[in-house]
Amino acid sequence: MMNRSYAEYAIEKACALLAIDSPTGYTAEAAAWVRNAFEELGFSAELTRKGGVLVDLGGLDEEDGLLLEAHTDTLGGMVAEIKGDGRLRLTNLGGMRAENGECENVRVHTRGGRVIEGTLQLCNASVHVNGSYGSTNRTFDSTEVVLDEDVSSAADTRGLGIEVGDIVAFDPRTRVTASGYIKSRFLDDKLSVAVLLGFAKYVKDENVTLPRRTYVHVTVYEEVGHGGCASVPAGVTEAISVDMGCVGGGLSCTERTVSICAKDSGGPYSYEVVGKLIDAAKASGADYAVDVYPHYGSDVEATLSAGYDIRHGLIGPGVYASHGYERSHIDGVWNTLKVLKGYLKI
Repeated sequence: MMNRSYAEYAIEKACALLAIDSPTGYTAEAAAWVRNAFEELGFSAELTRKGGVLVDLGGLDEEDGLLLEAHTDTLGGMVAEIKGDGRLRLTNLGGMRAENGECENVRVHTRGGRVIEGTLQLCNASVHVNGSYGSTNRTFDSTEVVLDEDVSSAADTRGLGIEVGDIVAFDPRTRVTASGYIKSRFLDDKLSVAVLLGFAKYVKDENVTLPRRTYVHVTVYEEVGHGGCASVPAGVTEAISVDMGCVGGGLSCTERTVSICAKDSGGPYSYEVVGKLIDAAKASGADYAVDVYPHYGSDVEATLSAGYDIRHGLIGPGVYASHGYERSHIDGVWNTLKVLKGYLKI
């Protein structure tokens, strides 16, 4: 029997994965962690050439396979310029926004293996000095990384091993509250990777034989649009992206519900799949919402764009403040697990 303990397990695994820096394009350590986590549950997992993780959960009907997709790459930054005073100008990776990352602690990962700390600040960040502090538009040209090292020139910074092209990771600041909320950067989509681990643990613990051959693909380039465009196993007829549900104005999803997306910026999801997801939510007693997201794209849309002839859907726990300091709840995780179980009719 699936119970709430699998949602608690997912939250625990999410916290561990969130502690691993993995801006898009710099995901090897996170992917290795994901692969090991599925293998520890007893499933076959392999790294794809792109660096993602493909997992086989088993199942009977190999001609009607199901692919569950989530991603472990996150937003972040890259060093675009080492300034004359030794500070760094960034370019964003994915949809990272400067005004959201301002005053956040960062880690610069050098190609030599060093990790050097700093903070993204507005240029001339002292309110007592800068009369234009409040009116300055925050961009990656008006902000800079101030390194926590004694540097005052480009040569000093290069002496630390930092070069243009180095990856800059933002501190996730993960917290789980006594009331069941999880707050962190990059819940999109590490929380849903953990949901899939929770589902896999249930399948293993209960020795469930899935009626359909079911795979998990944890992708690593979703935030730049091509994460799910490869590595679809033979026999797969449907792909469901397990990603975040949007919480905000005009939407009915909350952090405590599972989102079923009917349409986003890429167009409508499969009418058939959306209908079956709604039926699964009702049958399993999940608290769910059906919404339309105007500024959103997912792995399964990349899969279809790559030419795969499959049906597609999108679900996930509700996440507030997407691409910022995000918040969800264990209830949203639990409701997502219910829909996955109901969809597979186990």
